[in-house]
Amino acid sequence: MHVLVVGSGARDHALLLALRRDPEVAALSVAPGNAGTAAVADQYDVDVTSGEAV
Repeated sequence: MHVLVVGSGARDHALLLALRRDPEVAALSVAPGNAGTAAVADQYDVDVTSGEAV
């Protein structure tokens, strides 16, 4: 499964690290993310307040 985490904080980073260990997760993405989350997941620069953009 491909998981998108929406956020850019420490909790989002911790969530990505936990998801990375799950064998059912094939791909991770984060939006908007930060330098730390970019090391763990594909990062997308989108307006997270816009449902259409997400």
